[in-house]
Amino acid sequence: MKIFATDLSDVFIIEMKAFSDDRGFIKELWNAPRYLNYGLGVPSVQTNFSRSRKDVVRGLHYQEPHGQGKLVTVLSGEVFDVAVDIRQGSPNFGKWTGTILSGDNHRQLWIPPGFAHGFAVLSDNADFLYQCTAPYDPRCEHAIRWDDPVIGIDWQVKNPILAAKDQAAPLLSEAKVLPPYYPLPPLIVSDNGRAASRDAG
Repeated sequence: MKIFATDLSDVFIIEMKAFSDDRGFIKELWNAPRYLNYGLGVPSVQTNFSRSRKDVVRGLHYQEPHGQGKLVTVLSGEVFDVAVDIRQGSPNFGKWTGTILSGDNHRQLWIPPGFAHGFAVLSDNADFLYQCTAPYDPRCEHAIRWDDPVIGIDWQVKNPILAAKDQAAPLLSEAKVLPPYYPLPPLIVSDNGRAASRDAG
């Protein structure tokens, strides 16, 4: 297992070790003591699964209060996964980072509370797993417009398919509820590997 920093602090890529032979492979999706050793000590209390077809964009979603940290994994297919720092007072406020997750590259993305999350499906279909640090609470559910021009995410899809609520979500500048900023403890990271990121504006 390796953990790589991204250009957006507090968001990390986790590369799982897969054991392969002519029958296929096996890998650990979650091992509490091992993840704790790397600094990922917040327990997973809820696991969600979604299946989406090509060009579907889901996001940008967050929960406040009772923010959810998310460890996300693609079981099959390929997605472009995105996190946006929306913590009021953060030095990275409005910045995003994104990386490819697939069933074959054995990577996860760790997105702590205080970040909005979304993904775009690049393959014909994708099976997506969310391990969350807090239970889902519909009273605290919020969203930011997926195509907010100030954030400026390149979703890597030409004709995105969206839910009505995501199309109607406010811009970041119009959001009525945003999480506060507080420094997070550092993680132990490997020596190489970074994800793409963009500055707001």
